[in-house]
Formats: sequence, C-alpha cells, structure tokens
Amino acid sequence: MEEVFTAVAVGFEAVGAAAMIVGFVIAVVLGARSLVRHEGGGAAFTVLRTTLGAAILLGLEVLVAADLIRTITSKPSLEDAAILGLIVLIRTLLSMSIQIEIEGTLPWRRALTRTGGQMLGDAVARDRAAGRAASGPDAVGAAESR
Repeated sequence: MEEVFTAVAVGFEAVGAAAMIVGFVIAVVLGARSLVRHEGGGAAFTVLRTTLGAAILLGLEVLVAADLIRTITSKPSLEDAAILGLIVLIRTLLSMSIQIEIEGTLPWRRALTRTGGQMLGDAVARDRAAGRAASGPDAVGAAESR
C-alpha cells in the first residue's frame, strides 16, 4: 500500500512541476502578447511577473500536498514530522512573499482570498479581454457574422 501512496505523491510532484513549467510558458506568451499590442515594456514585465508568480504559487500548493501525502503514508517518526514541518514552513513563507509581491498587500488583508490558479486564470482572462479590445469592434463584428 505504501508503494501506491508513494506513486500518488510522485504524481502530485509531477503536477506541481508541470504547473510551474506551463505557467512559465503562459507568462512568456502573455508578456509577448502585451508587447505586440504596444502596451509598453513596463506593462509586459508586470504581466510576465504576475503570471509567473501565480504559476509558482499554484505549483507550490501542489508540492505541499505531495509532501503531506508522502509523510502521512510513511512510517511515522519525529524526524519525518520535523522535516515536513520545515518544508511546509519554507514553502508557506515563499508563497506568502510571492503573493505579497504580486498583490502588494498582506494575504490576510485582502477582502477575497485568491489562489495561484485563480490568479493565473485572471491573467489569461485579462489578456483575452485586452486582445478583443485591441482588435476593435470591426474585427469582433466580422467574426460574429461568420
């Protein structure tokens, strides 16, 4: 049974790493699209930085879940619990610092809680809206008439 949970934990780790890799690609694409729309280098950098931070947050959340699965399914020991606590503490502090950097406010001072996945989705939605606005009403009308 331990082998099954180890495989599940490895799967979670792969998903966490994939979330960061895919998020990096999305961040680069959104940043490039911002440059193509002539929004300026500062806007492109902000989009890139925010989207990449959101992807890292999402990946860290999944990696913490993998660590929890791996630890609670192994033979319990004080050393394993201490290692898990240290890993979770480091990843939590890293997540909080990234979130503060992205949003400019402390997490507990926000009216709504936002996860890394929600922030990544928001970045993609903002990019789509900006793309529609850049193409103008003529392009939207021509697309709707097809």
